[in-house]
Amino acid sequence: MQIRARIKGGVVVLDLSGKIDVDSANLVEAVGQCLRDGYRDILLNFEDIDFIDYLGISAVVLAYREVINNQGRMKFACVPAHLKNIFCITGLDRVIEICPSEDLALNTFSEDKVIENIKKMQLRRRFKRLQIDIKVEIKERYNKSSPWLKVDILNLSAIGAYIFGCEKFKLGDDLLLKFKLPPKEEEVEIEAKVVWLPDKHIQIHLHPGIGVEFRNLQPAVQEKLLTFIERNLSYTSSDE
Repeated sequence: MQIRARIKGGVVVLDLSGKIDVDSANLVEAVGQCLRDGYRDILLNFEDIDFIDYLGISAVVLAYREVINNQGRMKFACVPAHLKNIFCITGLDRVIEICPSEDLALNTFSEDKVIENIKKMQLRRRFKRLQIDIKVEIKERYNKSSPWLKVDILNLSAIGAYIFGCEKFKLGDDLLLKFKLPPKEEEVEIEAKVVWLPDKHIQIHLHPGIGVEFRNLQPAVQEKLLTFIERNLSYTSSDE
């Protein structure tokens, strides 16, 4: 098998020609060299491949694993019909994205990066934390006779909170929380689980209290929390 490498838009395109069989270790070597050179996005162009057998499939899989292990991405383009059948039989088409043309494949790499950046932004948003003092009512979720306790939220994010003034609960307890978001006093009710307890001998200023992680949170409620947190963080920043 012959391999020719070229770069388009930060993606290494490996043009393959001939047969992929027992003598195709050079594919794994070529992919490894791309990774060592700092390229993580690799496109295999199968347009001029005449034949592939199961040993050749093994070489492709080894190359793919090498890319994944290095936090990269590999895709196929221009796969002839007879090769698509083999990829289907072996299940490779369910693991690696196969694009009908090189241009479409290159576009999907770009789209993947946009989606990845959006997800990173969303993750950072969810982890933003706001120091605040608002009242919260809290009770055991599965105990109908459990009374509502009134304590304070001192630290709030879109995925959890630190609640001060309560030492009744233990790690793993399922809770219900009710609190109002100023200034509109919008009430939210959230399921939560206790995931952290302060050490009363070391973290004296945090005791008694609990750290909770929100569970089964509806997207609309999380967005409401995010908007509240971001608005108040911006106010805090502008006051400094």
